[in-house]
Amino acid sequence: MQIKRLCPQDAGAYYTIRLEALTMNPEAFAASFLEEKRQSAEKYSERFQGDDSVTFGAFDESGLIGTITLIPEKLMKLKHRASIVAMYVKPEKRGNGVAKQLMGAVIQMAGSLEGIEQIHLTVVSSNSAAIRLYSSFGFKTYGIEKNALKIDGTYFDEELMVLFLS
Repeated sequence: MQIKRLCPQDAGAYYTIRLEALTMNPEAFAASFLEEKRQSAEKYSERFQGDDSVTFGAFDESGLIGTITLIPEKLMKLKHRASIVAMYVKPEKRGNGVAKQLMGAVIQMAGSLEGIEQIHLTVVSSNSAAIRLYSSFGFKTYGIEKNALKIDGTYFDEELMVLFLS
């Protein structure tokens, strides 16, 4: 398995796995499949060329099997923070350390960025496997957002977690 920063040439594969993620685990993402399918791979090609975020992918012989994105804050008062979003590993590849390697890569990247002192993420409260993973890296829950997401009349709470780098 290889972990690498995604580039514009990876946009098609990313778009495909993104739609899969929104189908397989809709409760784990703020975006919906219906909204995302109106987009195109070109959106990600442009994003991967910019410096507003960094997306890593995990690849094996079958192609792209997992993703994670780091978004450093741009506002002066928030520049000491970054957020992790869009973490996903294909179901058949889970339990093999893919998510752990993706988290390691993104945390290492955050630590190398000037001024980043803390990393934030949100996770659906019922996703105990993800909470265990994040906790194993030192993330701590600092709040619960009740009814953070609503899908077809069902509400999902999210845990707000932070990792202090210094």
